[in-house]
Amino acid sequence: MLDPVSAPLRMIAANCAERIGFAQLTRQAFEGVDLHPLRDQLLARIAAGTALAGEGLDLSLITQLLGDKDQGLAIQSEVLTFHQLFRTPSTAPKPGLRVLALAADIDMGGNTPIDFLLEGSDVELLTLYVVKGVGLPENLPEHDVAIVIASDSEECREALTLIERAAPHWPRPLLNRPDRIGNLDRDKLHRLLAGVPGLDIPATIHATRAQLFDLSKGRIACNDIADELRFPMIARPRGSHAGVGLAKLDDEAALAAYLAERGEQDFFVARFVDYVNADGLYRKYRLAMVDGKPYACHMAIADRWDIWYLNAYMAFSEEKRAEEAAFMLDFDRAFAERHRSALEEMSRRVGLDYFIVDCAENQDGELLVFEADNTAVVHNMDSPLVFPYKPPQMRKIFAAFVAMLSRHAGAGEESAA
Repeated sequence: MLDPVSAPLRMIAANCAERIGFAQLTRQAFEGVDLHPLRDQLLARIAAGTALAGEGLDLSLITQLLGDKDQGLAIQSEVLTFHQLFRTPSTAPKPGLRVLALAADIDMGGNTPIDFLLEGSDVELLTLYVVKGVGLPENLPEHDVAIVIASDSEECREALTLIERAAPHWPRPLLNRPDRIGNLDRDKLHRLLAGVPGLDIPATIHATRAQLFDLSKGRIACNDIADELRFPMIARPRGSHAGVGLAKLDDEAALAAYLAERGEQDFFVARFVDYVNADGLYRKYRLAMVDGKPYACHMAIADRWDIWYLNAYMAFSEEKRAEEAAFMLDFDRAFAERHRSALEEMSRRVGLDYFIVDCAENQDGELLVFEADNTAVVHNMDSPLVFPYKPPQMRKIFAAFVAMLSRHAGAGEESAA
């Protein structure tokens, strides 16, 4: 493989390794299917020397789903040393669209889970892993549209840089341009969105352990780290996700206790915004921004500020689910309309064709943005018996995503003509 910089990239009929894919295996794990027999079968094929590259990548994912992230990543990296292109077949007899997803060699949560977004469509998914030290191929596989699915994490920086250098010579429309994915980093997003009317996003500030230690001892003040910073504040280790190490710190003593429990050297800190509603509950929303238009993904309701969907226990409350159903049903007329100008400006500044926003409403009624990324899972795995309102909403998002791909593919054909 080469790293094309100035020469136009060509497309050829490439050798794709077949795989089961992320969505199908994750769904099985979510539904409680025992993946150990399949894992053992794939291990036996590897031991016998008969395993194919796609089976090796499936084994990597199964291993991660079973809780062994390090081993799963080791398997993935070994597979990617000799094969980088994989195919997840469409359910349709004949694909209507060929999408090339550009991924990084990272754990299962580090690339956009695009398989879910294409479920039930006639789209054939090709995934090309851009691997450190290998780069992009001189000849790309034939495709109608490409999309970058690598995240803004440190581990993906080299892959994004390689794609960005090749982007001006890409033979087909390229979505989620790599230079814009970096805008989603926690300490960049607040600067990008500063001053948007009707939008509140606390500054996310990088602070070293030494700085926070001095703050906890009263040697420095909050504004010595950043003008906006004050107690109470939110802290998390830099690079953490899914609430790992996330804490609300009310004062210097709480900060000292937090540091005593954490071994990291770098943290993100931000002012705490109390977005509690009048009924004493917090409501957090996940939106999908597709081609500039917002779609409701879920609504989590809990009596705690640090909500994510699982700890809101929505499946155990009929009242909460009824409110979430109403939120989805009225979304275009209510939430999206209330925040229409803020969402439009956010989408324009972020500049990505597809991304996810986790947000709430502050006590002034503004859109309170916690995070934006391109890799959050948007899926249709929840039980239709418990959440009957979700499948239609998820299919709406999936249809919008496929329509976006098709529109750009069509635009590419017109410009080529």
